[in-house]
Amino acid sequence: MSVLLSRREVIAGMGLLGLGMLAGCDTRGQLSYKYGKDLSDKIMGRTFKLKDTEGNVRTLSSYSGLMPMVFFGFTQCPAICPTTLARAAQAKKLMGRDGDRLQVIFITLDPERDTPEVLDAYVKAFDPSFVALYGTLEQTAATAKEFDVFYEKIPSGSTYTLSHTATSFVYDSRGTLRLGLSQSLTAQECAEDLLTVMEVC
Repeated sequence: MSVLLSRREVIAGMGLLGLGMLAGCDTRGQLSYKYGKDLSDKIMGRTFKLKDTEGNVRTLSSYSGLMPMVFFGFTQCPAICPTTLARAAQAKKLMGRDGDRLQVIFITLDPERDTPEVLDAYVKAFDPSFVALYGTLEQTAATAKEFDVFYEKIPSGSTYTLSHTATSFVYDSRGTLRLGLSQSLTAQECAEDLLTVMEVC
């Protein structure tokens, strides 16, 4: 009888442990950020399908288990895009080993000029782990709309530039949107908030 009771106690203990683990991964949990904007009440990026620079179709679930940070831009961007990607690379280093779980995803808003080869070389110049995604003009517009990202072409001499939203969108490892990082934040500030996202799962 005592053996049976001890087994029941073990099973009950395992159940409590399981509940604790689930609580630690509660995708509904509210986190408190020092610098970024809490986006946990928003639903964005759930249905996009774009290609990576090797031609593979990618969705948000392709990065399950990692912490995706999505940023929209274009390779000929003069300031915001390179600054944001450089900041992301620095924040990743500041996170130490936890930085290995950060997956930076650069989505081009300029698929007419940003070929897979150009995109791959561009993002990997900042960090070898960074990935770039692209689609058709229609897919690009649909994906930007899904993230509520504004962008427009602005004529510049014989060519054009783009004006666009500069927010970085951060998901937890289960694919739940958590955090928005503005371009004004430092790498240290971003790193602190990114580590906070990791607390949920």
